[in-house]
Amino acid sequence: MMVGFLIRLVINAIALWITTLVVSSIEVTGSSTGRDVLTVLLVAFIFGIVNAVLKPIIHVVGCVFYILTLGLFALVVNALLFLLTDWIADKINLPFSIDGFWSAFWGAIVMAVVSWLISLAVPDRWEGKAD
Repeated sequence: MMVGFLIRLVINAIALWITTLVVSSIEVTGSSTGRDVLTVLLVAFIFGIVNAVLKPIIHVVGCVFYILTLGLFALVVNALLFLLTDWIADKINLPFSIDGFWSAFWGAIVMAVVSWLISLAVPDRWEGKAD
């Protein structure tokens, strides 16, 4: 189980790093490469915790909005969760920033697609899904 968690963390960190390269208004501004790597890992961890805790609650509470918008409401929710991650990172002085809602919107989409693509290459036994 711990190996699966660490694999997910690394996948999300790589996806976040690629997102910072693709979406110019999402930045990691550490003073060194080591600091940037640590920041990306910590932000990926925060994003994972935020998603694990809040997303199920939002799904239940916002069920009607998901149905009425044919699931497009999920894009807004993901952007807001990404902005919450930025806010938390700011509160603990991590050199990570997202410049507004639209940056978070596109960043959440890029991050979701990239992490999904990377996950396709990872065997299920490493993610803890195998029997």
